[in-house]
Amino acid sequence: MTLQIDTLAYTNRLRQLPPEHKLLFAIALLLLTYCTRAPIQLAIAVWLSVWTVIYAKIPAPIYFRLLSIPIGFWLTSLPALIISGVGLANLSSVQADVWQGAPWGSYYLYFSHHGIHQAGELAARAIASTACIYFIILTVPFTEILDVLRRLGCPTLLIELLLLMYRFIFVLLRTASELWTAQQSRCGYRTWRLWMKSLGLLVGQLLRRTLENYRQVSLALESRGFTGDFRVCHSRRYQPSRRYSLEAFFGCAFLAALAGWQYAVGL
Repeated sequence: MTLQIDTLAYTNRLRQLPPEHKLLFAIALLLLTYCTRAPIQLAIAVWLSVWTVIYAKIPAPIYFRLLSIPIGFWLTSLPALIISGVGLANLSSVQADVWQGAPWGSYYLYFSHHGIHQAGELAARAIASTACIYFIILTVPFTEILDVLRRLGCPTLLIELLLLMYRFIFVLLRTASELWTAQQSRCGYRTWRLWMKSLGLLVGQLLRRTLENYRQVSLALESRGFTGDFRVCHSRRYQPSRRYSLEAFFGCAFLAALAGWQYAVGL
């Protein structure tokens, strides 16, 4: 999936737009997400989905599969948010917050009105903020993000660390895939006991091979006179789109005005 995401970042239909425009657009919407309430957050998520799936031509199954990840985390936290309990003697103090409930021993378990409202707000914010992050990940290659950070004056050490971490993600995935395939071919996951043993061997070998690969990369850099600064070529010429720029500007302005109206009327 990570390799596929990286491929989409280089081949999407918004690839020709300047990366700083896309970053500014996504960051502005991310800030709006944290300053607004559920209806506007859902509108941001839908609007960004249009940008990602329709404008950038990211395959809808891949996008919604990625979007299901935060939804899955939200579902796991749902019981803790909406289910509350209180002693039967104190039931009258929470009666206004009870939606549905039933006694269980000396306690009363119930679905909380406040918890349901809180869960809804959390879901809207999580989906909207994740849509902002996915827009960046799926439309802006990581090297271009680093280039923007470099031009903004971000410390060189931080940029180099990010580049190395990004490089070793692919090394880690390739090594894990090779080890997994080798173990599967030898029926290493046939039973639960073999599954646990094979998983432990995989993690140990993965660490060893990753460290060995890192040592080889370090030796290769030293042999080529590495001075502590990675240079990445950016020969691609970008083509700003007036139509996309206007849509992004007026859309953000409309959402900001709508958020201000919401707070003014107390919705």
